[in-house]
Parts: sequence; structure tokens; C-alpha cells
Amino acid sequence: MGGANDSLLSGFLLLGFSDQPQLERALFGVVLLLYLMTLLGNSAIILVSFLDPKLHTPMYFFLSHLSFLDLCFTTGILPQLLVHLGGSDKSISYGGCVAQLYVSLALGSTECCVLLAVMSYDRYVAICRPLHCTVLMHPRFCHSLEAAAWLSGVATTLVQSTLTLRLPFCGHGRVDHFICEVPVLIKLACVDTSFNEAELFVASVLFLVLPLSLILVSYGHIAQAVLRIRSAAGRRKAFGTCSSHLLVVTIFYGTIIFMYLQPARSRSKDQGKFVSLFYTVVTPVLNPLIYTLRNEEVKGALKRVLEKVLGVMESEKLKRKDVNEAFSPDSNHTGTQTDGCLPFN
Repeated sequence: MGGANDSLLSGFLLLGFSDQPQLERALFGVVLLLYLMTLLGNSAIILVSFLDPKLHTPMYFFLSHLSFLDLCFTTGILPQLLVHLGGSDKSISYGGCVAQLYVSLALGSTECCVLLAVMSYDRYVAICRPLHCTVLMHPRFCHSLEAAAWLSGVATTLVQSTLTLRLPFCGHGRVDHFICEVPVLIKLACVDTSFNEAELFVASVLFLVLPLSLILVSYGHIAQAVLRIRSAAGRRKAFGTCSSHLLVVTIFYGTIIFMYLQPARSRSKDQGKFVSLFYTVVTPVLNPLIYTLRNEEVKGALKRVLEKVLGVMESEKLKRKDVNEAFSPDSNHTGTQTDGCLPFN
């Protein structure tokens, strides 16, 4: 129990990839680049969804929320990871570890629900019940779905994280990982963790397997509806609207299920690190790339917003040029009090 007391007082030591210094240096550059791309890509989706009236639809409302989740999720993890990769100090305070655990778990759980309750249902309504789309996907209902996803994510986090943090931790807080998350902290406990592993398995089924099953059911109905379309171009368009979401679902759920649906003590440490690295670093940057490169509406909206921004900048430049010419010594300024003056409004 001495190790437990030490970990509570002095925090944890996230060993990460410290046994491979060359890998750390390479990962620092890769993680920094992907983090900047994540910030840029997801911020662009949020901004474009807000500014372009043509994207004021349920699909892009939920997509902007997904981008917001990815921004918060990566910002809660990657800055600390970059500090550890770029220096010799691998420590994290107990409070910092707790905050990282709560934030990452809450946002990850919410994203699972967003992918289920929002995007798959929205695609089902848009393709299978298009005449009822405006009624079924009313803005108030969309906000209710989003609120339910957030509340369920926060609720499960409070239960799961609290049960994990009540465990006595051994080994002087040395965590052979780069992030404070439930499976690695359970492995650090010096008591029987059968209850915690069972609770983690049940939570994983509820937030991973069940949502994924419902998504597959939704897309089963979508596939049947699409196959009934006589036009080949219509079928391609319908499948195109869903392919981006399916790709995101496959990447996100595949890595998370691999990590969380294994017994805690049977995971390979290096395997777990690289799987966690994938869904904390790679997946958040893939979402905006997938939804922009494969989506003509988003690409068109980006073009319109850029044209509008560039137009405003050019207009401001011309205004400044006119003002400078008006007050230039070479201009036809006569020296009277009224010549060359601009109205205050």
C-alpha cells in the first residue's frame, strides 16, 4: 500500500516510448504534424458549417459536433504527449492524470453515441424516409440527440473513472503507457480487479458493441433502399453520402474495440500503446480529411467561404488604397478642411 500512497502524492510516471529514444524523436515530429492538421482540419469544418448557409442541415450540424469532440479530445492528450516525447521528464501529476482520464473517456464515450444516435440515424432518415426528413430531423430533436449523447458520455465516465481511481495503485505510479486511461490503470492496481474488468467489459459492450450493431442495422436498411433505386447514378450518389461515415465508423470502432474488449492483463504493452496512439492521434485527423476529400458539398462550401474571405480582404485593401491616395501629397488635395475627408459612418 506504500506504492499507492506514493502515487497519490507524487502523481504518475508515464513511461510511454522512453525505452526507444530514437522512436520518441520520430514520433514527436509525426504527432506534432498530425496535431496541427487536426486543429486546422476540424476547425475548418466547424467554421464552414457555421458560415455556409447550404450546410445548415442536420448532417453538418452533427459533423461539426464530431469535429468539436475531436478537437477537445486531442487537446486533452497530445500537448502532454508532446512534452513527454520532447523531454526527459515523463511525470504527470495525480490531478493531471485524473483530468486526462475523465476528459478523454467522456469525449470518447460521447463520440460513440454521436456516431450512433446522430450520423447513422440521420443517413437512415435522409435515404429511407426522405419525405419525412424535415419532420423527423427537426432542429429541436437534433439538439436533444446531441444532449443525450453528451449526458450518457459524462454519466458513464463518472462511474467508470471513479471506480478505477478508487483502486490502490502499486509500482510507485509507473505507468507503461503514454496516457492515463482505464485499462492501463487497472493493470497498475495491487488488488484483485475482477470487478473493475467486468464493469469495463459491460461499459464497452454498451458503448461500443451495441452502437456498432445499431449502426449496421441502420445501414442494412439503407442498403436495401439504395438497391431499389433504378438509376445507377442515383445508387452511386446515395452510397457516396454514406461511405464517408462508414469509413469513419470502421476506423474508430475497430481500434477502440481492439483496445477495450480484451482482458486488461492479456494486452501486449507495445500493442496497446500503438493502438491507443492510432485512435488518439491518427483518427481525429482522418475525420476531416475523409469528410472533405470525399464530400463535394464540403469542398464547395470551403471554396465559397475562401472566395468570400478573399473578396472581403481585397475590398478592404482597395478601401485603404483609396484612403492613402486621398491623403497623398501627390493627390489633388487643395488644403481645405473639407477636401479628402471621409464620413465617420
